[in-house]
Order: sequence, then structure tokens, then C-alpha cells
Amino acid sequence: MYIYPDNLKSKATLWLWQLKDIGITGVCAVVSILALTQAGFYLPILLTAVYAFLTIRFEDTSILDFMNCACRFFFRKQRYDWRLG
Repeated sequence: MYIYPDNLKSKATLWLWQLKDIGITGVCAVVSILALTQAGFYLPILLTAVYAFLTIRFEDTSILDFMNCACRFFFRKQRYDWRLG
């Protein structure tokens, strides 16, 4: 079910993901399945599942967006003044 955006400036979504995220998840899933079947390597499919979970969107916000903003605030934009008095 394709949901057309309410306003034309928002990004198109399919189910709970943006189309870009579905494309990335699909390509990663194919590579992960190949790694699992050919080498018995489970890490790529685990990372793909974590990425798919983090990019689920509710009300135009995802967990990955929140983590990105939080890391940017705590590690890049926040400055301390260490001078005494």
C-alpha cells in the first residue's frame, strides 16, 4: 500500500518506512541472505534487522533520527567553558 504524502514536500512512505530505507533494507537483506547461506555468517542479517527497526517512522520521526540528533547535541554542538571563576 503506497501512501502519498499529505503535502508535496514530505517524503513518500511505504508502510512504516521511507522508500529510501526500504531500498537500503532490501539490498542489505539480499547481501545478508547470501552471506548466511554461503558462509554461515549471521552478523549482516542482524545488522539489517537492527537498521530496519531503527528506521521505522511514526509521525515523520524515526529512532535513527532521534539518535542522530542526540549524538550531534552531546558530542558536537555542546561546548563547555572549563575556566575557573
